[in-house]
Amino acid sequence: MKKSAIIIGANSYIARNMIHVLSECKDVEAVALYDCQSTHDDGAANYKQINILDEASFTDVDLDVDLIFFFAGKTGTAVSFDNYDMFIDVNEKSLLNLLSEYRKQQSRAKIIFPSSRLVYKGKEGLLSEDSEKEFKTVYAINKFACEQYLSMYAAAFGVRYCIFRVCVPYGTLVPGASSYGTAEFMLERAKSGENITLYGNGSVRRTLTYIEDLCETMLLGALSLKCENDVFNIGGENYSLFEMASFIAERYKVAIEFEEWPELALRIESGDTVFDSGKLYGCLACQGDTPPGRNVPIDAMTFEKWILQD
Repeated sequence: MKKSAIIIGANSYIARNMIHVLSECKDVEAVALYDCQSTHDDGAANYKQINILDEASFTDVDLDVDLIFFFAGKTGTAVSFDNYDMFIDVNEKSLLNLLSEYRKQQSRAKIIFPSSRLVYKGKEGLLSEDSEKEFKTVYAINKFACEQYLSMYAAAFGVRYCIFRVCVPYGTLVPGASSYGTAEFMLERAKSGENITLYGNGSVRRTLTYIEDLCETMLLGALSLKCENDVFNIGGENYSLFEMASFIAERYKVAIEFEEWPELALRIESGDTVFDSGKLYGCLACQGDTPPGRNVPIDAMTFEKWILQD
């Protein structure tokens, strides 16, 4: 029997790709989609509009399901200083509204929540889930606050959850559903014939995760009995920004230009954020699942392959 799921924040980048993955999954069905816009970006029939900033609006959300994918949120780094009230409302109060309604409906659903690389203090080498934390923007502390809300509500009220920390996703399975992140920014400049600009020498490193792998890994974790009331890094490929830019520049025959760091950008830069995902993969292996990225098949997507076929 299929597990039932709802997605809140259904017009977000990850959500739109997750909906595509669920449509091809025999184990889970997205029975309802929710977001604040009047319609779903991809025309889904099972979509309902709610105001995520209004606790009363969540009474229209049926939480008698197995899984709740909570993908509502606002992303950004420096911009979060100028719009702190919006970032707190959208990123924190919306989750608290869900948690309040979860209690009222006495839901037993498992909440799946995506967190961010920006909760970490960057360093050389791999970051595990218990690595040192540092919060350089309002957005970063929003994400960590939400992690703590889930933990608090689990301890006090028995809420079930699973948190996945995401580094840099790339690609899409749905036309028009782009992350507008690091890879896409570089790619759009190159496609327009513009040179790719990097701050400093581009040596900062990131974990890159193809969106299909990201969604499938989240889904495996959602279904796993081992992945509950805990935090997990989602792994991928290890690249510097210069290496990423080089693949793209070569493909589109543009140059790479280096600029001095703007003062604010340098102050809030995290440094290297490369994930150790052994904890998650170990839990999934106990369930007999094979996470994307382990024993990768010959035709699996990689960042270089994605650029070459784009």
